Amino acid sequence: MPVDSFKFLPRLIAAFYQMQTPPAPQPIPWMPLRQPLTKCTIGLVTSAGLYLRQTQPPFDLAREQAQPTWGDPTYRAIPLETPQEAFGLAHLHLNGADILQDVNIVLPLQRLQELAAAGEIGGVAAEHYSFMGYQGFPPQTTAWVEVYGPQVAARFLQQGVACVLLTPT
Repeated sequence: MPVDSFKFLPRLIAAFYQMQTPPAPQPIPWMPLRQPLTKCTIGLVTSAGLYLRQTQPPFDLAREQAQPTWGDPTYRAIPLETPQEAFGLAHLHLNGADILQDVNIVLPLQRLQELAAAGEIGGVAAEHYSFMGYQGFPPQTTAWVEVYGPQVAARFLQQGVACVLLTPT
């Protein structure tokens, strides 16, 4: 099934993006797993734009609408035991209706807990992280690389996380 990345954007903005030449892909810095999954604590990172409605600000969609080539690079910490009804979603490039019905679509917290209970993985991090994946066009990832990525990595290391599952949208 083809993915229409522009389906939920106004036609004028979608046309602007479709006329652009995307940047060349960069190599992915894969790291080999140093221990079996049964001994690993797993963390999750999603690019779905999830946040906690009662305690966190949503991602800055107003600025993105005013500046369509900009995307909010910040992140939100998501505790493991967050109930479904606590989630909000701020992302202009996807329809979040299904995600708001079942967050496990993009942040499989309950599935990881089931795997840990079954002994398939060593454990689940107490805190996970959500970004708003759109970073402008062309993508401006400097803030991710220099600020927010290292912050999230340090927080995962403090939790003893050995493996991170990225769930892009």
